[in-house]
Amino acid sequence: MTDIRDLHPSKVIALGLNYRDHAEEFNMEIPAEPILFMKPASAVIYPGDDIVYPRHATRVDYEAELGIVIGERARRVPAERAADVILGYTCINDVTERHMQGRDGQWTRAKSFDTFCPIGPEVVTGINPDDVAVSSYLNGERKQQSRTSNLIFNIAQIIEFVTSIMTLLPGDIIATGTPSGVGPMQPGDEIVIEVEGIGRLVNRVAAE
Repeated sequence: MTDIRDLHPSKVIALGLNYRDHAEEFNMEIPAEPILFMKPASAVIYPGDDIVYPRHATRVDYEAELGIVIGERARRVPAERAADVILGYTCINDVTERHMQGRDGQWTRAKSFDTFCPIGPEVVTGINPDDVAVSSYLNGERKQQSRTSNLIFNIAQIIEFVTSIMTLLPGDIIATGTPSGVGPMQPGDEIVIEVEGIGRLVNRVAAE
């Protein structure tokens, strides 16, 4: 088993609108191909670390996601070989400044603040990534619940698509998208991301 704190991705690739219910939640069309964005390595934090609420932020949201951890250098990997380049899976909170996302029209600033990518609690193997429950809990209240069987693009399709664009390096992470129910957090809140078969990723929110 890989210690999550030994994981230092060179980049985090993420999918937007990869659950049908999340696309419907924001009144957006189902995408014909994966929508990608990136989060910098400096956004990555670990279980128990604080998510820092930027002083000029006005709405900071949680987004529960299944993360794919890459195990070897990967370029142009066909879907049928996707499992060969995967080290395992983890939980991700794709933290987002929602008002900036809407104003900018693209997502880099809103997704890229330091601490905006909690990962953990560990990297696991032996799960079926195409059918696990993904949930979030804000101060103990469940806010999101879905299954990866509701993904628009499944794990193998994601690997094939991403590696057709860029080379993935060992330790890189792909965030596979979030279901409906995203919402705001405030300093002092506890946010828990839970993925079936992986565990619970727990972080608190702290004012900058």
